[in-house]
Amino acid sequence: MTSISQNTNVEMKAFPIRLQENGQITVPQPVQDNLNLTEGDMLTLLQVGNLVLLTPKQPQVPQLADKITAIMEAEGITLTDLLDGIETEREAIWQEQQNA
Repeated sequence: MTSISQNTNVEMKAFPIRLQENGQITVPQPVQDNLNLTEGDMLTLLQVGNLVLLTPKQPQVPQLADKITAIMEAEGITLTDLLDGIETEREAIWQEQQNA
Protein backbone atom coordinates (compact mmCIF):
# COMPACT_ATOMS: atom_id res chain seq x y z
CA MET A 1 0.00 0.00 0.00
CA THR A 2 1.26 3.47 -0.91
CA SER A 3 -0.14 6.60 0.72
CA ILE A 4 -0.13 9.82 -1.29
CA SER A 5 -1.04 13.31 -0.05
CA GLN A 6 -0.64 16.70 -1.67
CA ASN A 7 -1.74 19.15 1.07
CA THR A 8 -5.43 18.28 0.74
CA ASN A 9 -7.96 16.98 3.21
CA VAL A 10 -8.35 13.84 1.12
CA GLU A 11 -5.99 10.98 1.73
CA MET A 12 -5.19 8.89 -1.31
CA LYS A 13 -3.97 5.32 -0.91
CA ALA A 14 -2.73 3.02 -3.65
CA PHE A 15 -3.19 -0.75 -3.32
CA PRO A 16 -1.65 -3.26 -5.72
CA ILE A 17 -4.37 -5.48 -7.17
CA ARG A 18 -3.84 -8.49 -9.43
CA LEU A 19 -6.39 -9.28 -12.12
CA GLN A 20 -7.48 -12.87 -11.54
CA GLU A 21 -9.22 -15.49 -13.65
CA ASN A 22 -12.37 -14.24 -15.41
CA GLY A 23 -11.42 -10.61 -14.70
CA GLN A 24 -11.99 -10.88 -10.96
CA ILE A 25 -10.24 -8.61 -8.47
CA THR A 26 -10.12 -8.63 -4.69
CA VAL A 27 -10.84 -5.38 -2.89
CA PRO A 28 -8.16 -5.10 -0.17
CA GLN A 29 -9.44 -5.66 3.37
CA PRO A 30 -8.48 -2.16 4.62
CA VAL A 31 -10.63 -0.66 1.82
CA GLN A 32 -13.52 -3.00 2.63
CA ASP A 33 -13.28 -2.01 6.29
CA ASN A 34 -13.01 1.71 5.57
CA LEU A 35 -16.01 1.72 3.20
CA ASN A 36 -18.00 -0.77 5.31
CA LEU A 37 -18.27 -3.18 2.37
CA THR A 38 -19.55 -6.71 2.81
CA GLU A 39 -19.85 -9.68 0.48
CA GLY A 40 -22.52 -9.08 -2.15
CA ASP A 41 -22.32 -5.27 -2.05
CA MET A 42 -22.53 -3.64 -5.46
CA LEU A 43 -19.61 -1.53 -6.70
CA THR A 44 -19.41 0.72 -9.76
CA LEU A 45 -16.32 0.72 -11.96
CA LEU A 46 -15.78 4.00 -13.81
CA GLN A 47 -13.32 4.30 -16.67
CA VAL A 48 -12.17 7.85 -17.36
CA GLY A 49 -9.61 7.67 -20.14
CA ASN A 50 -6.86 5.44 -18.75
CA LEU A 51 -8.01 5.99 -15.16
CA VAL A 52 -10.16 3.39 -13.40
CA LEU A 53 -12.20 4.24 -10.30
CA LEU A 54 -14.06 1.70 -8.20
CA THR A 55 -16.79 3.19 -6.02
CA PRO A 56 -19.33 1.66 -3.66
CA LYS A 57 -22.85 1.68 -5.05
CA GLN A 58 -25.21 1.59 -2.12
CA PRO A 59 -28.86 0.90 -2.96
CA GLN A 60 -30.85 3.93 -1.81
CA VAL A 61 -34.26 2.31 -1.28
CA PRO A 62 -33.32 0.17 1.77
CA GLN A 63 -31.52 3.14 3.37
CA LEU A 64 -34.48 5.43 2.77
CA ALA A 65 -36.90 2.81 4.09
CA ASP A 66 -34.80 2.47 7.26
CA LYS A 67 -34.80 6.26 7.74
CA ILE A 68 -38.57 6.50 7.23
CA THR A 69 -39.13 3.63 9.67
CA ALA A 70 -36.88 5.26 12.28
CA ILE A 71 -38.67 8.60 11.95
CA MET A 72 -42.07 6.91 12.18
CA GLU A 73 -41.03 5.04 15.32
CA ALA A 74 -39.54 8.16 16.90
CA GLU A 75 -42.72 10.14 16.19
CA GLY A 76 -45.09 7.31 17.12
CA ILE A 77 -46.62 7.26 13.62
CA THR A 78 -48.19 4.08 12.27
CA LEU A 79 -48.30 3.05 8.63
CA THR A 80 -52.02 3.88 8.61
CA ASP A 81 -51.23 7.39 9.90
CA LEU A 82 -48.63 7.82 7.20
CA LEU A 83 -50.95 6.68 4.41
CA ASP A 84 -53.76 8.90 5.71
CA GLY A 85 -51.31 11.83 5.78
CA ILE A 86 -50.30 11.16 2.20
CA GLU A 87 -53.95 11.20 1.12
CA THR A 88 -54.49 14.49 2.97
CA GLU A 89 -51.42 16.01 1.28
CA ARG A 90 -52.59 14.84 -2.15
CA GLU A 91 -55.96 16.47 -1.58
CA ALA A 92 -54.32 19.72 -0.42
CA ILE A 93 -52.06 19.79 -3.50
CA TRP A 94 -55.03 19.13 -5.79
CA GLN A 95 -57.05 21.94 -4.15
CA GLU A 96 -54.05 24.29 -4.45
CA GLN A 97 -53.73 23.51 -8.16
CA GLN A 98 -57.43 24.10 -8.72
CA ASN A 99 -57.27 27.52 -7.04
CA ALA A 100 -54.18 28.66 -8.91
